[in-house]
Order: sequence, then structure tokens, then C-alpha cells
Amino acid sequence: MANIKSQIKRNRQNERRRLRNKAVRSELKTRVKRAVQAAEGGAEDSAEALRQAVKRIDKAAAKGTIHKNQAANRKSRLMKRLARAGGGSAT
Repeated sequence: MANIKSQIKRNRQNERRRLRNKAVRSELKTRVKRAVQAAEGGAEDSAEALRQAVKRIDKAAAKGTIHKNQAANRKSRLMKRLARAGGGSAT
């Protein structure tokens, strides 16, 4: 346990950030999963699901939760996966 005031505060900040980042990454996975399921199932809202997934990926990169190159890789993989499934229109 830290004795120094600034380190105690830093630990609190790090914990809050860790939990926030964890929530963002979890939502990213959920949005991508929904987009893939919508495309494979041929749902009419597959384009909207794709748009939401890309939006969340971009937002996570902008906030620094994931690196911008990681965001680009994730979007690229998602688009390729949806193209293979035949459902997603590249928006």
C-alpha cells in the first residue's frame, strides 16, 4: 500500500480509468458481435449495426482506450468479415 499522498491519488485514478476502459472494450466486442450476427442473419438493420460498431471503434480510438492503428485494424477485419458474410454494405 502506498504511503505517499500523490501515489494514493494516482492509484485511485488508475482504478477508475481501468474500469472505464474495461467497459468501453466490452461494449466494442458487443457491438462488433451484433454487427456480424446481423449480417450473417440477413437482418434489415445490419447496416445500422455496422455503423454503430464503427462509431464505437472510432470513439474508443479518439479517447485513447485503443490505439488508432488498432482501431483501423479492427474496422478492416470487421468489413472483410461482413463482406464474406455477404450482408454488410461498406458504409
